[in-house]
Formats: sequence, structure tokens, C-alpha cells
Amino acid sequence: MKKELAWPQFIRNHLIMVVGSRNRSKLRRPTWIIVLLFIVCIFLIAAYMYPPESISTCSRFSPHGCGTSTSTKYDIPTPEFSRALNEDEIQSRIVINEILKFHPVQTKIPKIAFLFLTPGSLPFEKLWHMFFQGHDGKFSVYVHASKEKPVHVSHYFAGRDIHSEPVEWGRISMVEAERRLLASALLDPDNEHFVLLSESCIPVRRFDFVYNYLLLTNVSFIDSYVDPGPHGNGRYIEHMLPEVEKKDFRKGSQWFTLKRQHAVIIMADSLYFRKFKYYCRPNMEGNRNCYADEHYLPTIFTMLDPRGIANWSVTYVDWSERKWHPKSFRARDITYQLMKNIAYIDESPHFISDAKRSVVITPCVLNGFKRSCYLFARKFYPDTQNKLMKLFSNSTIF
Repeated sequence: MKKELAWPQFIRNHLIMVVGSRNRSKLRRPTWIIVLLFIVCIFLIAAYMYPPESISTCSRFSPHGCGTSTSTKYDIPTPEFSRALNEDEIQSRIVINEILKFHPVQTKIPKIAFLFLTPGSLPFEKLWHMFFQGHDGKFSVYVHASKEKPVHVSHYFAGRDIHSEPVEWGRISMVEAERRLLASALLDPDNEHFVLLSESCIPVRRFDFVYNYLLLTNVSFIDSYVDPGPHGNGRYIEHMLPEVEKKDFRKGSQWFTLKRQHAVIIMADSLYFRKFKYYCRPNMEGNRNCYADEHYLPTIFTMLDPRGIANWSVTYVDWSERKWHPKSFRARDITYQLMKNIAYIDESPHFISDAKRSVVITPCVLNGFKRSCYLFARKFYPDTQNKLMKLFSNSTIF
């Protein structure tokens, strides 16, 4: 404390000495310049040695500068774990953290990759053609046909088939097909966002709205929530330990959109993928059925980058009937009011498989504002296409 007071006292004494002597002797101008420079130097040294203590104040005199802390949110979060990470986990975390820190090179015109997972031909190609028309250069299309070679009616889809393998519902082959689509789309450096769609999916917004919605946010739209019931956490099996703990196990819709960093992480991951490949499948121990496409992505991104996902899917599905499969829409169901209702929903329901059959509502909030949740919808029968095209061309709801 004495040292801190010494500098101001020395300066005050010096000023009294200089000013008091003005009446006795008239100093020459160069002497005054030397005195002023001396005082300024004293203040600079004092400020450097005793910078402001508040962390909210950034001082240009501080020896640490105005930079951010040396630790970042991407550091391996070992202290947050109740156990030590094993060697495989540490190696995996290092790779994933490096991917998360890497920001893709910004292209002049970033593109959205539309990934269609289908058994064969796409019944809504004409509708998607209307959706894409006039936006060349802002999107790319990839088709994984798991059963038969598709016949295309739109030039946007012609020649866009990728190498495909058979896919069985509820099995890891579904996730493998998703990875195959992502791998093909990642070869194009202009693809910055990736949308997974099925053959029964339709757009419920126009292309410009979808483009801005996805590219003006820095999150992936991965549905992820806790279901403590038998068809949620009840599917977890202890063989996933130690890498996947029950407290981290999540459920969600498989219909995702991903930013490029997250798509690369899926390609890089083998550790967690193996766990779900072998221990999240139908007919497990205790007659439990686990479906990897509902749990793999929600779980790993809750563990690895929880702030980077929105916790809802932008693809609308009607589970209100609480059956094994969602409600399907026929031509007689398609009305202006139905499509308007879907387009302007701003809360995402999560149906819990507990005894109370609870429903957890998640508000759709982007950049601090509540927004409409859905850009796409499923499941629609092929006979709805003509009505949908008429609405799409004439209505402003899209």
C-alpha cells in the first residue's frame, strides 16, 4: 500500500517544486518540455505497474492486453467427468474439439445439401422441382435409394444418385446410409448445411425462407430430449459403458439438419458409432428394442456439443395418435388451413413413453426470438402431390 501511494506523492511534490519556482526563476521552454515528458512517463509506468483490477475493464496498459482467456469451451472437459477418460475417449475428444474449433472457409455462395433417403423413386420430385426452381447454385441434391434404382422426372435429381446399400428400418444400416449421404455431400466444399429428408417429405416453406433460416444460424437442428420411459432410457444397455452413460442417453427424430462441422464429426467418429452399432439394435438383452437412428446423434451431440444443437427437428411429424408410426396424410387431408397450421407452429412437442404419457413442449427459439419450428413435413402419400403443387404455386403460406 505504501508503494502505491508513493508515486502520487512524488508527483505532487515535484509539481509544487516546479510551479513554486516560477516566480523565482523563469525556465526556458526546453526545460518545460522535459518536465512534461517526465511527468507523462511517470503516469505510463504507474499505469503499467498498477493496471485496473476489474476483469470487466480492458486496459491498454495491462501487460496481459485485451485478449480473451487462454482456455476455451473446446478444451477437453475432463474436470466435468466423474471418472477419468480412457485413451480412446481422449483421442476422440481431441479430434472432435479440433473440428469444432475449425471454421469452414466462407464461399461466395454457400449451398445447402439436400440428402434424400428413399427406397426408390421419389414421389414428390415435381414438387421439389418447384421448390428448387430459380435457385441454381444455392443447393445440391443427393439421393440414396436403398432398394431400386430411381426414375427421375426433374433435372435437379438426374445423375444425383450415390452409391447405396440396403437399409432395414430400426437397424444401424439406417445410420450408415445417413453417413454415406453426408460423405458424398462433404466432397463439395460449398455445402455448408446438410438436410436429411425421406421420400415422404415435402417443403412447407419456400426456398429463400429455408435458405436464410438454416444459414443465418450457427446450430444444427438435431432433436434431443430425455425420455425416462421404456421407449427412451429403457432402451439403454450397460454395455455402452464407460463411453456412453445412461445420464447422457437421449432420444430424438432422425430427420436432422447439420452444419458442416457436425457433419465432419459424424464422419470422424468411430468410438461412439461402434457402441450404437453393437448395443443399440432390435432384440437386445431383456427383449429390449433400441433404434440407433433415434438415439445416436441426439446422444453424441448432447455429450460433445450441447450448445451447438437446437434440440428440435425442422421436419414436422404428427405423433399425436401415439402409435408406432406417425400419422400419414392423404389427398383428402390437404387444405390451406392444414399447411398454414404446420408452417406457423412455434413449439415442438416431445412425447414421453412413461405411464402418464407426458408431453414436453420445447419453444422454438433462434437468436433469442421465438420462431416457427418447421421447414419440412412428413409423412405424405404420393396422391397429395397435385394438391400440394397447386397450393405451393398460389398460396403465400409457404
